Amino acid sequence: MSVQSAAADVDVDLRQLFASLARNWLRIVFVTLLVTGLAFAFAWLATPYYKATAKLEIGSRESEYTRPPGTNDDDKPILDEQGVATQVQIISSPDILKQVATKLNLDKLPEFDETLKMSSLGRVLVLVGLKSDPFDIPPDERVLNAMHDKLNVYAVEKTRAIAIEFASKDPKLAAAVANGIAEAYIASKSDAKLESNAAATNFLAPEIADLQNRVRDAEAKVAAFRAQSDLLMGGNNSVLPTQQLSELSSELSRVRASRAAAEASAESVRRALRNGGSLDSVPEVLSSELIQRLRERQVELRANIADLSTTLLDNHPRIRALKSQLADLDGQIRNEAQKIIRGLSAQAQTAKAREDQLIADVNTLKAASARAGEQQVQLDALQRDANVQRQQLESYMASYNAVVSRKDRRYSPVAASLIAQAQVPSQPYFPKIGPITGAAAAASLLLMAIGTLLGELFSGRAMRPAAGARFTDIEQVAMPAARTEPVVAEIEDDHSSFASYETSMASERRPERQPIAQNETFEADTVAAEQPMPEPEPKPGPSRLGEIDVDRAAEKLISSGAARAIFVSPEGDEAAASAVLVAREVSDAGLRVLLLDLTASGAASRPMLDSSLFPGITNLLASEAQFSDVIHPDLYSDAHVIPVGTADPVRAMRAADRLPIIMQSLTTAYDLVVVECGPADAQGIGRLVGDGTEVFLSMLEADDQVTQAAVKLIENGYPNLTLVTPVGHEPPGTPVPGRRSAA
Repeated sequence: MSVQSAAADVDVDLRQLFASLARNWLRIVFVTLLVTGLAFAFAWLATPYYKATAKLEIGSRESEYTRPPGTNDDDKPILDEQGVATQVQIISSPDILKQVATKLNLDKLPEFDETLKMSSLGRVLVLVGLKSDPFDIPPDERVLNAMHDKLNVYAVEKTRAIAIEFASKDPKLAAAVANGIAEAYIASKSDAKLESNAAATNFLAPEIADLQNRVRDAEAKVAAFRAQSDLLMGGNNSVLPTQQLSELSSELSRVRASRAAAEASAESVRRALRNGGSLDSVPEVLSSELIQRLRERQVELRANIADLSTTLLDNHPRIRALKSQLADLDGQIRNEAQKIIRGLSAQAQTAKAREDQLIADVNTLKAASARAGEQQVQLDALQRDANVQRQQLESYMASYNAVVSRKDRRYSPVAASLIAQAQVPSQPYFPKIGPITGAAAAASLLLMAIGTLLGELFSGRAMRPAAGARFTDIEQVAMPAARTEPVVAEIEDDHSSFASYETSMASERRPERQPIAQNETFEADTVAAEQPMPEPEPKPGPSRLGEIDVDRAAEKLISSGAARAIFVSPEGDEAAASAVLVAREVSDAGLRVLLLDLTASGAASRPMLDSSLFPGITNLLASEAQFSDVIHPDLYSDAHVIPVGTADPVRAMRAADRLPIIMQSLTTAYDLVVVECGPADAQGIGRLVGDGTEVFLSMLEADDQVTQAAVKLIENGYPNLTLVTPVGHEPPGTPVPGRRSAA
């Protein structure tokens, strides 16, 4: 019997376990009272210690009236968590503690220097080497060590406040030391600021004197270069040649626009006269007063001619006279237009002459402006240097004045203030008689109860046999050889012989068990000892086409690591037994195997399930079910099977293009996917072939039908075809079936 099984045969008797507390109550109570009394005596006789707390606020204390001009509180960095932790370390530094110890004469107190009043126990511990000799430590260090042991400085959570706690036997001394440390810290920060101000004045005074000389020299260089270069400043802070060039450029643009306008107007009037068009659309003609009067007279004559034409003929003297006057008016208008053209041409020539003069002046000023620009660059550099030095001088002078005023008045605001002075404590923080006594009583009671329970458990008295446990060795009885009857299956309709063979094979696989003798002390269930009888090796029939049996086909799939096994059965549903048997053999070897039945009648999946009405591959192709709905366990092995299904085959075949995707998903989930395709050809199994595929041809007899099917598969791209037969295969412990039964 193994250790695990023996441990499972016993159980803890909780009633017996907790009854041990009642049996040992006197010892538990005695120990508890003893520990409680000792704790009470210790708390009563212990020297009381008092603790006082002072609190500091870390923050700016500068007044807006004493703050240097141009600065505010926002300019100063706010201490973060690390900054407050740094101040905590400064407060507990030896320098500050030495100041407080000197001020309060702590070296004269035995509490801080044990050499002043050393106990006999301490001297004995020093003599035996269990304690260091305090006389070997300098007096100042002894006092500092004692203060460090009694001091606790910490930052108050989520604030910029620092608490200073100090414990002492004397409550007044505890408050005095805590307040003294806070005051010493504030004084040290103030002294540090005064020293910083003195160092700043010592640095700024010579720097300011040097900067004044440099500013004076830089400004003198600027003035000398300006006078030497004759750089006269115009408007907009620019040199005079540049300003003149800008003005002449503007004038040149205006003259060019005027000349272009005159030329355009003259050309428009000239074109109108040349083409015989109307002059009414020309603005210069319309703006002439003489032409306007002539136009008015022309309109008047035309009105008179129109009035007379109603009563007189065209050859009437009056009408002819009026028409003659009208023609004279047209000639006068055209003469006036010619004068306007000549005036516009003269205006354009004048503008052209003015433009030429301005261009010459602009070219002259360009050269002068270029020279002035180069000189201006040098002047700007000198001016920039002078401005930088002047700004630095002004900054230094402002800082120097502020520092000198603070130094003279000894004003140094510290970024810390005492927000709560330490008060003299009235109650000691140690020892607390009630909590110490109660904690000792509870702890001793709990420990004694746990110790009693563990002792009872480890002694074995709290153990009892588990229900149905056996503590005697199991006697194995040899199993007699089972008498088996030969199985002869007949060929029935709808291939029932295949189903009967599988049923008989499954029943033969179930191991026989023999009962064992019962134990006289405990009533136990019967345990069977398996002892399979050796079976003679089956003698396979002679090979006819180089085919292999089911066992060798399974070994080939396992050794090659194939992911898919495609079975083609040209002899029909009877030969589908090869795929089922191979799938079960590989599954028995420990691999995850799934059989996909693609036969029309479901011959491969029918002997693996107890019904032919399960959803299967047709339901999956028709989108009527999911993978979890169509995968079913084999009744006689660990393999899984996807049957044909119950959906409409025609509708399912419309989605036959999804078969490669389905095969890829199944190959990912299983170690081996076995597909029974029935009497399919090379084109029919094309969608099922992928990486790591083995193609098998299942045969029952070596006839021409099998030979032709094998030749066609080899010629169509499957040269590594393997022939496999289920004939002669039986599971261990089964008799040799007939050929039809194997099918």
